[in-house]
Amino acid sequence: MSPTWRAAQPDEDDSIVALVRRLYDEDPSPEPVPDASTRRTLATLRAEPWRGRVVVLAEVSGLLGYSLLVAYWSNELGGETCEIDELYVVPEERGRGHATLLLEALAQGGDLWGRPAAALCLQVTADNARARALYERLGFVASANRLMIRRARRVTAAD
Repeated sequence: MSPTWRAAQPDEDDSIVALVRRLYDEDPSPEPVPDASTRRTLATLRAEPWRGRVVVLAEVSGLLGYSLLVAYWSNELGGETCEIDELYVVPEERGRGHATLLLEALAQGGDLWGRPAAALCLQVTADNARARALYERLGFVASANRLMIRRARRVTAAD
């Protein structure tokens, strides 16, 4: 049976945390992403589903990928967007259409997101040419706006 995308289950949190570590090992963030942050994200999205969802690429033997989907209201885009905050597929499963299946399912507004989205949004690091080519092939275009970030405060494990 081929792997499928579905909603994550609470007993999969350890596996998702391990996949998040792999993502950041391959494509480092400017700042380390502690496991506690990932666990807080998983708990928050589970407790407050209006904020978003966690989906996994699963097969009988385990998880092969995950994606964090976050809701964002955009006046400019005319409604709620589905921000693909993170998308990771293990290297040995890349190039098999898994990310395409997820992004097409989200665009069609199926069960993975659960409601119509005005747009799908995502970010890609400048040197990740393979991911950028995939997203462009699927109809994503670079925004004229540039993302800028200012931390309001340092989030700690105690939060």
